[in-house]
Amino acid sequence: MKPFEHFIGQMMESARHAQAHDPVAATDIIQKALAQAGLLAPQAASGATPPPGPDFVDLNPPPRWSRPAARPRAANPRAAKAESRLPGRFIAGSHACEAGSRGYKLYIPAKAPDGPRPLIVMLHGCTQNPDDFALGTGMNALAEEAGCLVLYPEQDAKANHNRCWNWFEPGHQVRDAGEPGILAAMTRHVAQEHGAAPSQIFVAGMSAGGAMAAVLGAEYPELFAAVGVHSGLPAGSARDMITGLQAMKKPGRGRSLREAVPVIVFHGDADHVVAPGNGEAVLKQYVGAHAGLRATPLHASDSTSTQNGRRCTQATWRDDAGRTMAEQWIVHGAGHTWAGGNPGGSHTDAQGPDASKEMLRFFLAASC
Repeated sequence: MKPFEHFIGQMMESARHAQAHDPVAATDIIQKALAQAGLLAPQAASGATPPPGPDFVDLNPPPRWSRPAARPRAANPRAAKAESRLPGRFIAGSHACEAGSRGYKLYIPAKAPDGPRPLIVMLHGCTQNPDDFALGTGMNALAEEAGCLVLYPEQDAKANHNRCWNWFEPGHQVRDAGEPGILAAMTRHVAQEHGAAPSQIFVAGMSAGGAMAAVLGAEYPELFAAVGVHSGLPAGSARDMITGLQAMKKPGRGRSLREAVPVIVFHGDADHVVAPGNGEAVLKQYVGAHAGLRATPLHASDSTSTQNGRRCTQATWRDDAGRTMAEQWIVHGAGHTWAGGNPGGSHTDAQGPDASKEMLRFFLAASC
């Protein structure tokens, strides 16, 4: 039996034990399956006591009987201090609508606006939060220079134990419902309250956040002018926890899009959490929609370079008018990390192209 098929069989067996009210056996099978598949976080140094229970990646919360105690990540005082030196305000807020409510952090640049400002929505990955994601991506510093607002929605631990956006659940893949509905309503509220330019609202995310960004771009093309997906998956690539695991290890096509907005995709080709083929799938999903809508193929070009210690391949797709509709960055040797990120944040790689800088450039150019 192939390793992937064996993994799915283990997960099915665990589900049967859980249904039979045998939590100990179910937990043991899950731990072994995730460890063998590379989805379990590395253990601490030899001799340290391992944390109880499995550490799920991009999945629904484990059952209550298997939930581990919270393990706070050690802060990097030097990096946090550097972030606090920014002249703008980083404020906390929350928004509620019919679909539900979530908290958020919002960076407001100190630079006085000449008019309506661009707004970038940044969706963190599993186990992260707005402060961690802002620090790791360095987007606030770039936004200060460009005069952009940056919104960081926060996933609620009650909605997902590991604070993953529930990209794999059907109820969170549709317009005006679930998390897409909450995030779209929050974006509109913040945009109106802080004077964002309606034509310059963008969304980007990492891992589970990248998958949710792809969903938002698919469901709200009139709201988001462009999408950035880093180490994520295409919209509609899963329908539950099991198919979510399948998609992470064995990429699917995703669903067809009715409309499409410009998309920029980053993915490390050594990513063992979300297979690199998912970046290709996101690209095909959006490029295919662009070509279908215009009944003409997009023109592609690519180049390879070394940036900040990592070799990367960049490809661009333009329409007949020369407008960039899609851009792909394959970061060679990089894992499941934000390229060119601040090591003070989690899931970052200080090497490679600066994903935040490139995304911001792409966004602002796409809305011209």
